[in-house]
Amino acid sequence: MRIAFVGKGGSGKTTLSALFTRHLAGSGAPVLAIDGDINQHLAEALGQDDGPLGAPPLGAHLDEIKDLLRGTNPRIPSREAMIKTTPPGTGSRLLRLLGDDELHARHVRRVGEVPMMATGEFDESDLGVACYHSKLGGVELYLNHLVDGPGEYVVVDMTAGADAFASGLFTRFDMTFLVAEPTRKGVSVYRQYRDHAREFGIRVAVVGNKVTGEDDLLFLKEHVGDDLLTHLVHSPWVRSAEQGRTEGGLDTLEPHNRHALTILREAVDAHPRDWATHHRHAVEFHLRNARAWADKATGLDLAAQVDPDFVPGPAALA
Repeated sequence: MRIAFVGKGGSGKTTLSALFTRHLAGSGAPVLAIDGDINQHLAEALGQDDGPLGAPPLGAHLDEIKDLLRGTNPRIPSREAMIKTTPPGTGSRLLRLLGDDELHARHVRRVGEVPMMATGEFDESDLGVACYHSKLGGVELYLNHLVDGPGEYVVVDMTAGADAFASGLFTRFDMTFLVAEPTRKGVSVYRQYRDHAREFGIRVAVVGNKVTGEDDLLFLKEHVGDDLLTHLVHSPWVRSAEQGRTEGGLDTLEPHNRHALTILREAVDAHPRDWATHHRHAVEFHLRNARAWADKATGLDLAAQVDPDFVPGPAALA
């Protein structure tokens, strides 16, 4: 299952991403955290001391990732012919979560109990010449070629605001949790997410955060209605963790907030993936990109990369 955490900057989506990932890992479930935010703070939220992750970011190795994933697919003759939306086909290299392969070996490092990858920061060399969403191409390619099974989880801390809809990446998730504070600004991106997600049948649930009382909860219910799945109350545990003072694991998190994490997992597990729909979305966004810019950029007809005989999901591993 793939889960995205989105929301306005400062809403607490990185903190929630880290808490939920640790909740899954603590249960013994196979889980991978991915920092897909322009501000790379997920490792710190997971408990890493100051310093780099210790693994190269995905965004710095897009060419190598393309070479690995295109495998022997005859529809993709070179790395230059492969764009971030290129769907897998016969001969493509498919990945198992945290499998024994070159990509996981190079890009995954463990932060505490959680394996993690990062897209990489938007640095000075990118200013004026690059779009941050190009760095997310590594995440999109990874998810397009990942065959994850029941009880396996990928948790992605996404870019703030509605930027997640700047590419087809938002269709790669089984559940999107929109983290919202009980303020007008906190719920401002909710309607954008709701409308875009409904167009493509993407599941979005709102997670209230930093709730201090009944008035806060009523405010969220008024603005997001039945999309409000659960909420977390103001957390001294989180504040202590952010100051590097927390002792003990999640078992010392406030009981209400621990229960909220359980509700999130139950919501994710209640909707197994429909592989056919998942692949159809991938193909649809690939064709959109091909028509909009990629055919001209590559000088190729990228619609020809769609393999009509490819059967997505576990069957493809055979």
